[in-house]
Parts: sequence; structure tokens; C-alpha cells
Amino acid sequence: MRVLPRVTPRISQAIAFALLWMAALMVILPVTALLVVMFVKGRGSLSWSLVTSTEAGGLLAPIVGTTALVTLTAVIVAPVGVAAAIYLSEYARAGRLVRLIRLAIVNLAGVPSVVYGLFGLALFVMLLHFGRCLLAGACTMALLVLPLVITAAEEALRQVPRRLREASFALGATRWQTVRRVVLPNALPGIITGLILSVGRAAGETAPILFTAAFYSLTDPFPKSLFDPIEVLSYRLFVIATEVPRIEEGEKWATAAVLVALVLGLNALAVIARARLRRARRW
Repeated sequence: MRVLPRVTPRISQAIAFALLWMAALMVILPVTALLVVMFVKGRGSLSWSLVTSTEAGGLLAPIVGTTALVTLTAVIVAPVGVAAAIYLSEYARAGRLVRLIRLAIVNLAGVPSVVYGLFGLALFVMLLHFGRCLLAGACTMALLVLPLVITAAEEALRQVPRRLREASFALGATRWQTVRRVVLPNALPGIITGLILSVGRAAGETAPILFTAAFYSLTDPFPKSLFDPIEVLSYRLFVIATEVPRIEEGEKWATAAVLVALVLGLNALAVIARARLRRARRW
């Protein structure tokens, strides 16, 4: 009977590292190829005047509308999501109800965005009579990213060592004082990172905005109140790619490049904020 050679720990580790590198390359290479194609095809139309122009075809109004939408979404979802995470992590007792709530959060995170768009249309646009406006779009996007914010914030709260809570209780602090002065400050890097990454999804969504907020080529493209309609980069890209055939191909790719740059900028902001806050607080 032939005996197979024994695989040493060093060889198995090398094989594992090689497989992990291959998995990473399978994710990175397609994304990199997409970015290269996008910027190569759009470089002829991509210019500073395109980004700053308010005339027809200019992207300043969609950029302003997207920024306003993302900002208002963050303002709406942050207190609700963090409060829900604090309750689930610090106050709720383990039981069937809490398990059902967590299961509902996981399921809501997997609901298609178009369903949220239809819900926002029915609730905010029609029932509450907001109309298609910035506020209706931000409320709809807040519902869309709320499960992600709750999950990220709860995970950040769990990362705070238990001994910090016990030390606070030993000094006579109440549970709320412990949460407010000990747990939240130390969980802030993870909470902010999760919040930025979650609302960054709002910048790239099209279906919910199509039903609740976005218009194409408004006469007054800059919103002056929460009840004004807005132009959004994702919806602009959808329209010029499917409904405006006279638009040059390069302009479509340039719009896509600006949208991707905005989303990547939000992701980079999350990484930088997390690094700075992590350096400021260590346990």
C-alpha cells in the first residue's frame, strides 16, 4: 500500500495563502478593469467644465442633488439606527422577540431596492402628500439603509470590551451613563464607518429615487427646500443611457465615472474617519 507524502504545516499555509490571493484577485481584477474602461471611454468628455456646468448636460446639479440626498439620508437614519442598535446591544434581553427583530433586520437588508421605492411612493409621495421631492427620497433611502446601519452600529458596540462596562458600573454609573460616556465614544469609529458606507449606497441607487425624488433636466435644478425635486447622478445616468439616444457615448461613461468617484470618495472618507478615530481612542 502506497503511503502519500505528509503535507507539512508550512506547505498547507502556503496553499491557503495562494488560494486567498486568487480569491482576492478574482474580486479586484474585474472591478479594476471596469474602472479602467470607464475612465478610458469617458476621458474625452470628462472635464472640469462638465462637472461645474449648470447648463444642459452639465453635472453640477446632479452632484449637488446627490450630495443633498446622501446628507439628509444620513441625518435621518443615524439617530434611528444607532438608537435601535443601542437597545438591541445594551438593553434588550435575549429571547424570542429579540431573535425575531434581528431576523427581520437581516431580511429587510435583502429586500430589493425597487420594493423600497414603491413603498416610498405609496407612503411618502401619495399618502403623506410630500410629492416627488428631496425629503421623500431621503426618507425612502433611510428605510433602505436602516438595516445596514443597525447591523454595523450593533457590531461596533459589541466590539467594546466588557471590562469597560463593568468598570463603569463598579464606579456607580447607571446603564445609560455607561452607554453614553463609555460605550458610545469607544464604538464611535465603527459606527461612523458603517454609517458612511451604508449611506454611500444611497448615492448609487436608482429605483427608489426614480419613484420618489429624481427628475431629469429641471428648470431650477438646485433644491431650495426639502420639498423641491432634485437631479441625481444615478438617475441622470439611467436616463441618458436608455432614453436619450442623441447623447454621446463618452458623456455616458463620463457621468458613470463621476458617480463612481463620488461613491469611492465616500468609502475613502469612511476609511480615513475610522483610522483617525481609532488612533484617538485605544483600550
